Amino acid sequence: MEQLEFFSVPSPCVGVCSADEKGYCKGCMRKREERFNWLVMTPEEQKHVLHLCRLRYRRKFMKKVTKADKDEQSTVQQGSLF
Repeated sequence: MEQLEFFSVPSPCVGVCSADEKGYCKGCMRKREERFNWLVMTPEEQKHVLHLCRLRYRRKFMKKVTKADKDEQSTVQQGSLF
């Protein structure tokens, strides 16, 4: 049985509309087609796009954290204990 949708899926747009090096919006992490077609997508399609955006954001954020951790570890030197 299909569940009824009472509320529309809100747009993830945060007003930062510029693309990164991979073509994803820096604000919401949607591809160009996903941004342009948002209003004609079904609620299920919109939810799927939101899921993809969360995955993209996590992937991008985790890369930055990992890179920062590596940079910090390479600069920290442990002194002699004796």
